[in-house]
Amino acid sequence: MYTKTDLINDLEDMGLKPTDTIMVHSSMKAIGPVEGGADTVVDAFMEYFKDGLFMTPTHTWAQMSTDYSLFDSKTEPACVGIIPNIFRLREGVVRSLHPTHSIAAYGPRAIAYIEGEENVTTPCQPGGCWSRLLDEEAKILMLGCTHIRNTFIHAIEELLDVPERLTEKPVDFQIKMPDGSIKEVAVHRHYNRHTEHISEEYDKLMQAYYDCGAAKLVKFGDADCILCEANGLYEVTKKVLAHEINCLIDRKEIPKEWWVEE
Repeated sequence: MYTKTDLINDLEDMGLKPTDTIMVHSSMKAIGPVEGGADTVVDAFMEYFKDGLFMTPTHTWAQMSTDYSLFDSKTEPACVGIIPNIFRLREGVVRSLHPTHSIAAYGPRAIAYIEGEENVTTPCQPGGCWSRLLDEEAKILMLGCTHIRNTFIHAIEELLDVPERLTEKPVDFQIKMPDGSIKEVAVHRHYNRHTEHISEEYDKLMQAYYDCGAAKLVKFGDADCILCEANGLYEVTKKVLAHEINCLIDRKEIPKEWWVEE
């Protein structure tokens, strides 16, 4: 049975600093038995990164649609597991106003970080919360999951203008603003005619990230995790996609020579 102290020690062992900016995608089941359950996991992260910037996705893309189009950041549950749903309700945590790809954030700079997401027109718009992980030189922890859950790679694809990633026409949503007013927005959805979820192709980049030092294997409780450097992921992905912009769709495997220099 893991304690909060055990989990904090795992974060230290990863080489993470309390002042780091970190985005955590998580599987509670993968961690194993924890004294106090998911609340203790959230406690560990919030305590360790109280002077940094701790974030999780609080996506709602699974339920938001033309028929269910009003996003209220205070009440709408996330579709990405128990840890984000506990975290988003904690005192001091703020949530961005993106109708499908919001984040929850905690730390001295959290409020400033999430500003403006009610004005974006794509899931991971350049200049928005997801692409700003680059500016932060952020860490991304895939806790018990792989890159098929790594939203930042969507942001990289938007930055690199990869074709066939978004719906041709946006979907109309409404966002409940902090003052109670309703803001009308039009946001494109993720779409590719060859696959229902483009992110299921992202593990094709896993070995490239390891070989280039952009990611490493770590442990958190029982969970096998991948600790990534946002800037490293961007540079490796850019290098690979420079050979074929749509190789993640068009190829079953990515040639190793595309990222390994002889």
